[in-house]
Amino acid sequence: MYYFDNAATTFPKPESVYRAMDQFFRTSAGNPGRGTHRLALAAGEVIDETRQLLARLFHAPDPVRVIFTASTTDALNLALHGLLKPGDHVVTSSMEHNAVVRPLCALEEQGVMVTCVPCAADGSLNPEEVLAAMRPETRLVVIIHASNVTGTILPIEAIGAQVRQRDALLLVDAAQTAGVLPIDVQAMNIDLLAFPGHKGLFGAPGTGGLVVGERAHLHPIRQGGTGTHSEQEKQPTELPEGFETGTLNSVGIAGLGAGVRFVLEQGVEQIHAHESAVMRRLLDGLSTIPGLTIYGPADIERQVGVVSVCLANWEPMDVGVALDQDYDIAVRTGLHCAPAAHRTIGTFPTGTVRLSPGYFTTFEDVERVITALDYLALHWQRGLPKLN
Repeated sequence: MYYFDNAATTFPKPESVYRAMDQFFRTSAGNPGRGTHRLALAAGEVIDETRQLLARLFHAPDPVRVIFTASTTDALNLALHGLLKPGDHVVTSSMEHNAVVRPLCALEEQGVMVTCVPCAADGSLNPEEVLAAMRPETRLVVIIHASNVTGTILPIEAIGAQVRQRDALLLVDAAQTAGVLPIDVQAMNIDLLAFPGHKGLFGAPGTGGLVVGERAHLHPIRQGGTGTHSEQEKQPTELPEGFETGTLNSVGIAGLGAGVRFVLEQGVEQIHAHESAVMRRLLDGLSTIPGLTIYGPADIERQVGVVSVCLANWEPMDVGVALDQDYDIAVRTGLHCAPAAHRTIGTFPTGTVRLSPGYFTTFEDVERVITALDYLALHWQRGLPKLN
C-alpha cells in the first residue's frame, strides 16, 4: 500500500514500537500503581520512563506535569473543561478541529464566552488579530499548531508571547506537530499542550497526553481510582495521578515510549527535513495536474506534511475510492472533523482529498500518487484505462 494518511495515524510504526508492546504484554503487563508485585512495578517503570521521555521531548519542567490521556481529543477536553468556568472568555481560530470546537460549544451553553478569530483562505493567522480579540476577562487562548486540513503552521511563538503579556493561558493542539516540529513548552510560552501518541510520535491508537504548565491549575473532570490516596472520598488533584483516573492504557504507553525514543534518536529536525523533502516533490507534482486545486499555503516553509486538494469533475470521496481500489493509495477525504477549517478555505460542505506523507514515505510513493491523480484528471476527458 502507498500510505498517505499519516495525519490520521502514522503507518507503519517503527519496529521498536511493535517489539515494545509485545514485550510489555509478555513481561510487564501488571496494573501500574495498583500493587507491589513485580508485574505491577514493571508496568509502573514503563509508565514513568515514557513520561520522562515526553518531558524531554517537549521540554516540560517536570515529568509529573505530563498527563496520559486516551487521545488529543481527550486531552483537549480535560484542558477546556478542567479550566474554564462561566464568565471566562476564550479566543480561538477558525481553523480548529472539532476536538476544540465542540467542547467550546458545550461550554458556551454553560456561560463561557468564545471569540473565533478568522484565518485567511490559506489557513494562516495574524497573531495581532488574536491580541485584538482578547479582553480583560480572557482566560484562555486555544490554537491548533498546524491545520489538519491544509497543514498550515500557525504562529504559536508570537501568540504565546502576547498571551503571556496579558496574563492569560495558551492551550496548543499539537495533533499534527508533536514529533514533527520542535516544541519547547517553556520557550514558546505554552501553558497546556495536547498531543497524540499515534501520529508523529509513532505510538499506538488510544494514547495521547496533556502537558500542564505551572501557571495552569486544572480541576479533574473524571473521578475514580487513581492508585494513590485511596482513603479519600474526594478526587485528589495532584499531578499526574489525580487526572489519570482508572487503569491506564499501559501497553499503548509502552509503545508510545518506544515511539518517542525513536523520535529522539532520529531527531525532530531530521524527521521534519525528510517530510519537507517529500512534500516539496508532492507539491511540485500536484501543481502540474490539470484541474487540480491545492488548498493551503503550498509552501513547505509554512506547512507540515499535510495538503488538501480537489479534482475538477470529481467528488472527493470518489477520488479516495478510486485511489484505494485502483491504485492501492490510502488518503483521507471529506471534512476531516474540521468543518470550520473547510468553511475558512472555501471547501465546505464537500471537503477535500487530503494527502499526508510521513517519515517512512519514499519519493517512489510520491511519484505513484502524482501519476495516479494525473491519470484521474485526464480520465474524465479522455477515457484513459486504469493505471497499472
